[in-house]
Amino acid sequence: MYDTIRLEKGLYSITGKTFTQALAELDPDANYENTELKGLDAFERQLKRFDIKIKGANSDRVEKFFISTESAVLFPEYIRRTVKQGMDEASIMGKVAAAVSYTDGVDFRGLTVTKTGLTDVVAEGGNVPLTNVRLATSNKTLTKFARRLSCSFEAIRKQKLEAFGVVLKNLGAAISKDVNSLAMSEITKGLTAQTLIGTELTYADLAAFWASMGDYNMTTMVCTPDVMAKILAMDEMKYCIGDYMAGGTVQTPYGVTLVKCPQLSSGIAVGIDQSCGVEMVLGGDVIIDYDKLISNQCNEILCSVLAGFSVLTSGAVKTLKTSK
Repeated sequence: MYDTIRLEKGLYSITGKTFTQALAELDPDANYENTELKGLDAFERQLKRFDIKIKGANSDRVEKFFISTESAVLFPEYIRRTVKQGMDEASIMGKVAAAVSYTDGVDFRGLTVTKTGLTDVVAEGGNVPLTNVRLATSNKTLTKFARRLSCSFEAIRKQKLEAFGVVLKNLGAAISKDVNSLAMSEITKGLTAQTLIGTELTYADLAAFWASMGDYNMTTMVCTPDVMAKILAMDEMKYCIGDYMAGGTVQTPYGVTLVKCPQLSSGIAVGIDQSCGVEMVLGGDVIIDYDKLISNQCNEILCSVLAGFSVLTSGAVKTLKTSK
């Protein structure tokens, strides 16, 4: 049972497994199918074991993790999960990436997909159109994103975990914003931007940009906050604002989801077919320096992630100049 497992920091250093995966092997989720603990993962069951509440007005203080040597082992995973939550909330990749891959190396070679032939209809004895899948001509090096939080244990020990979690999520969000910036820079490299019909961005420009993707379906358009504000102010968008109130996203009348990205280069918008356009490659999960957090309680929190991006399908990513 979950309350008899011996927790030790060696669970963080098992090759190819996260802390929770290693813990789940000792305490499988399947054992709790018909119990009140169904729905909790192995880490969450350990929080329950030590009665550590990390959310809500009645959340515990940071020092609750250090009531014993075993409960202290849970602290780095709490940090990792909370930082990752902040990263996920700030990331635009959920609306951009067609695939998320992992690699054990520090570089990767993405795939490129190109098609020949205007139609798949083949006459008797005719040539069959071809789809070519090839490795990219050169390796791309994963970029390391990291941030360090200096906070002595004395400074945070009495802080509520709910409030401390806000700090950690902000740390994750700061990392994610730079990941967003790299993604947009990498996938638009070498593209020639479509120009405006007139001198100002209009709804007709958006429609023409959507149509320019041809056989692909523009599902997402990434733009800077000022450009997004211009789009939302267009008369044609007034019936779409209710979508944001209902689901937190805004779509154009022809179904393109607008995504705000302050880190995008000023002056362009990026149109993407999410089903086939972009691959995100990660060098593993978010990394936290667990040893120091357990041994020294908390003097410094260092978290990092490796990421890289490539365009999978030529023509599934396009750019638009938003001004002249």
